[in-house]
Amino acid sequence: MRELTGMACQELVEVITAHLDGTMDAVDRHRLEGHLAECPGCRTYLEQMRTTVRLTGMLPPETLPPSRRQGLLDAYRGWRRGRDLIPAAE
Repeated sequence: MRELTGMACQELVEVITAHLDGTMDAVDRHRLEGHLAECPGCRTYLEQMRTTVRLTGMLPPETLPPSRRQGLLDAYRGWRRGRDLIPAAE
């Protein structure tokens, strides 16, 4: 794992959704953009994520049964809660 301009590849992977959603703060966005300028692997990853978002956005919502949707939301929320309880590495 490389760390460039203050952001490691793993951190970029963890915050890419905030970047794509436009919810990333200015400091982290600057760090992410600096990393992308120097890391071709992460630029490829970002393009893959953009393609995934674009293609999944083309799926009609009715293709996912409500019970499956709720199960996925519950699983994500449980995963997120677990991550929030883990202290950050210093």
